[in-house]
Amino acid sequence: MKLQTQIPIKKEARNPISYESKILLIGSCFSENIGNKLDYYKFQSAQNPFGILFQPKAIEKLITSAINEREYTVEDLVFQNERWHCFDAHSSLSSTDKNELINSLNSTISLTNKQTKEATHLIITLGTSWVYRFIETDAIVANCHKIPQKKFLKELLSVDEVSESLEAIIELIKSVNKDINILFTVSPVRHLKDGFIENTQSKSHLIAGIHNVVNPRNKTHYFPSYEIMMDELRDYRFYAEDMIHPNKTAINYIWEKFVATWFSDDSKTTMQEIETIQKGISHRPFNENSDSHKSFLKNLEVKISNIKTKIPNIEF
Repeated sequence: MKLQTQIPIKKEARNPISYESKILLIGSCFSENIGNKLDYYKFQSAQNPFGILFQPKAIEKLITSAINEREYTVEDLVFQNERWHCFDAHSSLSSTDKNELINSLNSTISLTNKQTKEATHLIITLGTSWVYRFIETDAIVANCHKIPQKKFLKELLSVDEVSESLEAIIELIKSVNKDINILFTVSPVRHLKDGFIENTQSKSHLIAGIHNVVNPRNKTHYFPSYEIMMDELRDYRFYAEDMIHPNKTAINYIWEKFVATWFSDDSKTTMQEIETIQKGISHRPFNENSDSHKSFLKNLEVKISNIKTKIPNIEF
């Protein structure tokens, strides 16, 4: 008896992720779920330089600023609730010191410029088509920073607007890194603050917009994170207590699908070795001075040494 529908996903054979790959992740909080997995398994990865970005226009602006090496000034900041903020970045970058924020923004832009040029894989996770436009400047913002909503207009990007934004991102990235693989995915996190119907409309615009631009021949791809959550894990037991975010089981399930599709066979073997080491590092003994624990630590050191011989850049 079959109790679950399975989404057929074709394995990526030409440009798989390996331990030689350099991976940049940008987008919603789900990109951080995947980024944290990559960190755990010691891949060369970086995530969300400007913090969590939910919608295409915010990601496009970050990429544009990075490629053009934009320099931020005090004119790009706003002061709210005793902190300085930038409308292009998440509040995790905000600061009580405006100069500190400016330096952080500019150093991050410089680093992101380098990362976009060196990355083998860029993973973009889109969360919503809903955007907020700051009335005073008529500019779409990445984050409202708890500024009163009356100062913004809420808009839904059309499918064409999503596609145009993604095309701009692809063109910008390819202008400095023509061989990069760009993976688009839609976050399985439901944005129910927008409304149930509005969330469905938003996600559909993202999915349609992405499929207007992806072309594996041009190394642009789609991974069905959203569809896996909606069609394979269609049960509230796979959600966190807020009934909005995927829980640990769901994240692990989608991660395993991603690994099966996008990772090289050699990297999968190495991942198993690293997982054994990570579990060993986190192990807490009953008796630190026992002979068995000392033997365990020596064995762990040998495993770490063997991995470092194979992949010198790994640090535990």
